[in-house]
Amino acid sequence: MSEVASATGWRGSAEVWLEAAYGLLLESGVDGVKIVPLAKRLGLSRTSFYWFFEDREALLAALVARWREKNTGAIVRRAEAYAESIAEAMLNVFDCWLDADLFDAPFEFAVRSWALQSPGVLAEVQAADQQRLEALARMFARFGFDETAADVRARTVYLVQIGYISMQAREDIATRLGRIPDYVAIFTGRPAEPRELDRFAARQGRPAPPLPAGA
Repeated sequence: MSEVASATGWRGSAEVWLEAAYGLLLESGVDGVKIVPLAKRLGLSRTSFYWFFEDREALLAALVARWREKNTGAIVRRAEAYAESIAEAMLNVFDCWLDADLFDAPFEFAVRSWALQSPGVLAEVQAADQQRLEALARMFARFGFDETAADVRARTVYLVQIGYISMQAREDIATRLGRIPDYVAIFTGRPAEPRELDRFAARQGRPAPPLPAGA
């Protein structure tokens, strides 16, 4: 136990323990998320953990809940955000792929890896996938796409991004931004307007990416 913790009786907080568990999950996978290593990382006693969580399973459930709220919540909220056109709606969703404060890609990868060894977490991932796909399909339907087209386009958008995450694809930000107008045109069937790209770039704090050739 650290001298500060020993002197003050400080036990941390639920969020402090959860944040440490999040760090271990990303570094070592779920097998690394154990109470003793967490206590050592925090400089706290093992018994302090039990002031906030009943057991390790409760902590793991809190991690899944945090992932669900952050990553699924971000996609749903961006898919439902106001947009003038389907192209701008697509750019709203692309915010998730560029802003780690909205969507945490390493967390997504860690939870999907965890799901390979846990039927319960796999069920959570499958439910999240369905919720995200439905939100994207509703976004397309909002702009006049029929049910089949909305579903197929939603799957195309989503599965491409999950592929990026699963493959741990690496792109520098300039390359990624440069591809976005073409992705928008392919995914939606229409190019983004310059003003839409300008608004998107302003949110990212970067220059607007160039329009696709021939746009």
